[in-house]
Amino acid sequence: MSFISRRLAQATGFLSGGQQSPDQLPWNPDSTKFPSRKDLPKIPGAPEGAAWVWGKDDYIGRLNLLTPKRVKAASAEIKSGEIVPLDLPLNVPETPAFEREKFVHRIKPLLENIAYDDLYELNTQSGTQWDGFRHFAHVPTQTFYNGTKGSDITGPNANLKCSIHHWADHGIAARGILLDYWGYAKANGITYDPYLGHAISYEELRKCGHAQGIDIRPESQGGHIKVGDILLIRSGWVERYHQLSPEERTAAALRPMHLEDSSKPGVEWAGVKQEEAMIDWLHDCYFAGVAGDAPAFERWPTQESYHLHEYILSLWGMPLGEMWNLERLAAKCRELGRWTFFLTSAPANVPAGVSCHANATAIF
Repeated sequence: MSFISRRLAQATGFLSGGQQSPDQLPWNPDSTKFPSRKDLPKIPGAPEGAAWVWGKDDYIGRLNLLTPKRVKAASAEIKSGEIVPLDLPLNVPETPAFEREKFVHRIKPLLENIAYDDLYELNTQSGTQWDGFRHFAHVPTQTFYNGTKGSDITGPNANLKCSIHHWADHGIAARGILLDYWGYAKANGITYDPYLGHAISYEELRKCGHAQGIDIRPESQGGHIKVGDILLIRSGWVERYHQLSPEERTAAALRPMHLEDSSKPGVEWAGVKQEEAMIDWLHDCYFAGVAGDAPAFERWPTQESYHLHEYILSLWGMPLGEMWNLERLAAKCRELGRWTFFLTSAPANVPAGVSCHANATAIF
């Protein structure tokens, strides 16, 4: 589609009341109502359920929803100016899970007693992170977001498709919303260990939202979730991490992955449940991104034949955050009696990068 045709299609959608027609590609990010998951268009050459709707060369996915109009509206969340950082220290966890490398920090003297530099060795997914679109493919087709393949990421034909630097070029600023499921569970006698595979269902998140005074349905369905919001879910993993001894943390992190057979005992984490209700909700709210405080966001290992990572990253192009520090945020939300805030994140500007630390901040 030519540039002129694309702009005409977007303008037509906007002038027809702001409701996005599923087959009117590419979609206009300034539309006010978007199709539900069941109404997604069929994209030629794409896996079933793909929402590759923002253009042939799009590599920012749902970040398209962060238009100037929405960012300006989100800035109204800033009332007191209180700042809450959302990143864990780079050396937390000391032993990362999933066989990832430990963070190593060295100081390089340039001129003793006068000037120094830092030297870092790190896996960008060893701690507070964004999973980029190069991180996890749609497994049956081995396809990443918007048709990107493994040969685009490594090898002689490697290029910049779905590189994390595209996010950095766009920027991330939005209204954030916290569902403190860990706080809700403790208040309602629901006991579980975040270091084991507890699955948080959509119904439980609905009840959690209700307890916080939030209707977690999309605004288009009468709820409180706005297009372009960034969802944060607290499962209790960070609190539990600080309760464990260093030896217990290391033992838990070093549990085997058993990617080929999830029925074997191995690494487990609490997270959102793999279920149709959860998939529909995560899609239909049109979040610009989602993040949690646990190492996998979804219940790990998956109890289904699919991973939510496939839907979130490769099919929808929605940034996925893990191991965010939501402890101070939950306390501040509870203190203020409000669960929304202005959220910013500065992805790393690394051409060809797979993922990055979140560098995220909430402002009240």
